[in-house]
Amino acid sequence: MTLPLFFFYLFSAVLVASAIMVISSRNPVHSVLFLILAFVNGAGIFMLAGAEFLALIIIVVYVGAVMVLFLFVVMMLNVDFAELRRGILQYAPFGFVIGIILLLELLLVAGSAYLVPEVAGTGVLPIDGTIENTRALGRVLYTDYIHLFQACGLVLLVAMVGAIVLTLRHKPNVKRQDVAQQVARTKATGVEVVKVESGKGL
Repeated sequence: MTLPLFFFYLFSAVLVASAIMVISSRNPVHSVLFLILAFVNGAGIFMLAGAEFLALIIIVVYVGAVMVLFLFVVMMLNVDFAELRRGILQYAPFGFVIGIILLLELLLVAGSAYLVPEVAGTGVLPIDGTIENTRALGRVLYTDYIHLFQACGLVLLVAMVGAIVLTLRHKPNVKRQDVAQQVARTKATGVEVVKVESGKGL
């Protein structure tokens, strides 16, 4: 066994184990930490495959920003997860159906090379050794898959807006700025002239 193959199996085993721990851990903070470990091992696999740019993007963007933000949100919101899990059994049949569908899709993707061998090489792009990895990735991403890339950005935007709408809570008895009311102020509503008698003050 060669050294790259050994590291591939090592990264893959740790990646699968950490992914299982992400969905099986009861503590959400532990789930986030295992997800960080999964991203780090995925970056190692990308590094072995020669995709250095993707490996560094995973480390810098996902581990350094997104996962730290998740960890910060989970630790600071103080969410009552016991209350959230209370009605989870009523969604179990729906989740089971979705899981079966995803499993069938994964089996079809994994077995397509054996069921239809000619499909395996249709999506392969030739590697141009004259340009670096980052430029080759940019050319493919922003030329052949530009519409899918923009669609992914739109999906992420909708998800972000939906998360903000679902988690936004207006607390009562909090003074808020009303821009329309401020713009509509006149001299009569904004200024009060008080006539004070001499020597009495306010």
